Amino acid sequence: MTSNRIRIAFIGFGELGSRFARDFAARGDVDLAAYDILFGTPAGERLVARAREIGVAVAESNAAACRRADVVISAVTADCAEAVAGETAPHLVSGQIFLDVNSASPSTKRRASAVVDAGGASYVEAAVMGPVAGQGITVEILAGGTAAARASELLNAHGMKLTPVATEIGRASAIKLCRSIMIKGIEALMVDCARTTAHWGVEEPVYASLTRTFPGTDWFKLAADMSERVATHGVRRSAEMREAAEMLKDMGLDGSLAAAVAEAQLRGAKPKTGA
Repeated sequence: MTSNRIRIAFIGFGELGSRFARDFAARGDVDLAAYDILFGTPAGERLVARAREIGVAVAESNAAACRRADVVISAVTADCAEAVAGETAPHLVSGQIFLDVNSASPSTKRRASAVVDAGGASYVEAAVMGPVAGQGITVEILAGGTAAARASELLNAHGMKLTPVATEIGRASAIKLCRSIMIKGIEALMVDCARTTAHWGVEEPVYASLTRTFPGTDWFKLAADMSERVATHGVRRSAEMREAAEMLKDMGLDGSLAAAVAEAQLRGAKPKTGA
């Protein structure tokens, strides 16, 4: 056992939670626990099996997962982020860090922060700035909050790549969602373009025209890559874009375009066939 060994608990054990847990387990310097609302249900059997295979202690409740944890990572979905913060806060104590990696709006993160901080723990917002599937715990993450520097120092020593960007809550999430407006919006447009050009058999002239306008882009590859991203991650991306729409509305702007992108992402997602 190393002298700097820590305990990390995951609330939510989906794509991000399980991938991060696998990477931490491979290092051997972190004790791991997890709780997911699906644990104990038929739909969650694969999640439990995955956790045990990795070496993660399967907790029977939110409270049990948080017990003795140095860091609690909330890795649910954007629409559940605030509720999970509220449900977890009573089980946290002073000195613990609650790292919220969900792609929620700045206002959602601020409300979640208020609940966690009121109980004595330290809330840190985290904005994941790249694909987790390919990079795992080394993916770039922007951190915000009064404990952002402490969280970065602690977790970066165990393989993560957190960069503190602000002491106030909201800035990191704003950076993430402003980027998402562009990336997820382009994906939605690309999917519609790819489907339409394929229907009419006009991929070659359309992509050739786009190449003249935007040199250096392989439009055939981009169409395939973005279509696959939407198909695989469209449900999660849709929730993220609804948070982007909320951010715009909070600013007094029209969030209807972001909301439309959310619907397009959802339409393009493949139906889930299992847990």
